[in-house]
Amino acid sequence: MRRILGVFALLLVTGCAAGEAIPASEKAPEKPVAKVVGREAAGGRVDEITIWSPALGREGSVWVLRPEGWTEGSTGWPALYLLHGCCVGRGDAWLISGEADRITAKAKAVVIVPEAGTMGWYADWVKGPAWETFHMTEVRDLLEPLYGIGDRRAVAGLSMGGHGAMGYAARHPGVFQAAASFSGVLDIRSDPPAFSDFLRGEGVEPDEIWGPYPGREANWKAHNPTDLVAGLKGLRLYISSGNGEPGPLDLGRPRDAGEAAILVENRNFAAAAEKAGVEVTTDFYGDGTHRWPYWSRALERALPVLLG
Repeated sequence: MRRILGVFALLLVTGCAAGEAIPASEKAPEKPVAKVVGREAAGGRVDEITIWSPALGREGSVWVLRPEGWTEGSTGWPALYLLHGCCVGRGDAWLISGEADRITAKAKAVVIVPEAGTMGWYADWVKGPAWETFHMTEVRDLLEPLYGIGDRRAVAGLSMGGHGAMGYAARHPGVFQAAASFSGVLDIRSDPPAFSDFLRGEGVEPDEIWGPYPGREANWKAHNPTDLVAGLKGLRLYISSGNGEPGPLDLGRPRDAGEAAILVENRNFAAAAEKAGVEVTTDFYGDGTHRWPYWSRALERALPVLLG
């Protein structure tokens, strides 16, 4: 008993008794929290949202298109996430170049257009930003309550964004009911050396995104839509791609080898889906290059599938 009392007295003398405040300098630092730091009307039905993002280590931008009939405080709205492609330099490319405002004007859904970096690839990088966490946790947690989003969601994207749409839908079961890809990069393991050379040509080291190949092949597979296709069973799916030959929306442009390679990846995805018993609506429309007119047209064609 004396020993216990002695220890208690020592605690009192040294200032460590229960209930005494710990000096601020000795407290563990608070974990940073994502938060909306700006919300501005960007014209028409578009809001531009700025989010402080711990996942990115900086502020990130998201554009939201309010549907007809939406009012502050209304609830139960479906959401359509639109993901942009690589190398664009603008997170609002779907609005500037893709006519998303016009195409979705009558859609009964809140359209959410997040930035994803020039070459973000919709992944939590091994060494770098955590884009997937930004989109699938921070953006959703902050904006879905703000805009009254219910439990119905679809996701679509072009090129890099098509890769992201199918990857997010597969890695987050139950979140989306539909997904679409327009000229999407759907099989990054079909030719890893060529794909890695492309990324390096755009100033990005693939080892920093998914890790070295084949050493981190498992992580590449975990971010490859063709390897994940079985996880998309039960969703409404739509994919489209041209063959790279100049088409009706090209105005005399030359052959596009990149779109031709992407068609091969899309056929790989479709074959893997068939093998896994996954239904996919495909639009391999023949002549057409890797350009906005085809992606805008694809979004119009895919809306019935996306919004059910």
